[in-house]
Amino acid sequence: MRRLLVVLLALALALVPTTASAYANAFFPTQSSGNRGADVLAIQYLLQHNGHSAPADGVFGASTVDAAKAFQTAKGLGADGIVGPQTWAALAPTIRSGDNNAAVKALQVELNAKRRLSLPVDGVFSTAVRDAVAAFQTHAGIGSDGIVGPITWRNLAWHYDYPDFTANLCDQDPDGNGTAANWATSAAVAQLEQAARSFASTGQGKVPYGDAGYEHGGDIPGHGSHEVGLDIDIWPIRTDNGQCTAGRITWQSTTYDRAATRQLVQAIRAAAPGHVRIIFFNDPTLINEGLTTEWPAHDNHLHVRFCEKVHPNSLYTC
Repeated sequence: MRRLLVVLLALALALVPTTASAYANAFFPTQSSGNRGADVLAIQYLLQHNGHSAPADGVFGASTVDAAKAFQTAKGLGADGIVGPQTWAALAPTIRSGDNNAAVKALQVELNAKRRLSLPVDGVFSTAVRDAVAAFQTHAGIGSDGIVGPITWRNLAWHYDYPDFTANLCDQDPDGNGTAANWATSAAVAQLEQAARSFASTGQGKVPYGDAGYEHGGDIPGHGSHEVGLDIDIWPIRTDNGQCTAGRITWQSTTYDRAATRQLVQAIRAAAPGHVRIIFFNDPTLINEGLTTEWPAHDNHLHVRFCEKVHPNSLYTC
């Protein structure tokens, strides 16, 4: 009888619906001067909610640094202007249906970026916002009550972002991982989008976007890294500007455009000052110029590794 009960219990548990686990060790991503993206915009709204003047442009510039320092001073935190886990936690209040404030704007920004939604960023915690919160909580495997407290904030801030391919990017899939491999941190995505927009002004075509990572990180076939949302592969530029349509080339190819690829690398570095850890690409000229670094099997693509001021993995610390 006891064995039968064990078997029945096991069967019952097998029938219980399961949800995706966002990440057992989700953490607030450290954001600082030079970063950009949805997490930065959320921080700016949270600073406004706490009574500090900050722009709402998604760019962590000097005024955001000053606002972060003022908030940290008021809260007795180290006033370095870097928004790490402690500052995030102090910034983010518990919010729920009926609230109307800048913290709700921060929530709406994060939900739109992390869940690919189109909620109005109006600061109103409406029924639609509550439903979106509950859906995210289910997705993340946390308590689905529609109330945004510390656990929900942390998981939402940690969750990866999806690129906007209208930002002069084209989606490429060399390793067969599909669109599921396009996710990266909000900072990495926004910084590459900005570089691609800047590169658009040269009139040399779009920037091919290869594998970045899965929605919740983890091992990705065909790569030894790309697990923490801060690695993105892109293609070198061709002389015919056909890098999105005519196939991938190597730096040795006759159609390789070194000057244009140099401009692209410079745009990437300019879009994320202090937040590009390394760019692997084997063009010896760009290596000698200090723009890229040699690494095996990187003749036909640039592996851009972004970084943060503080990260659990030292390979991604600026």
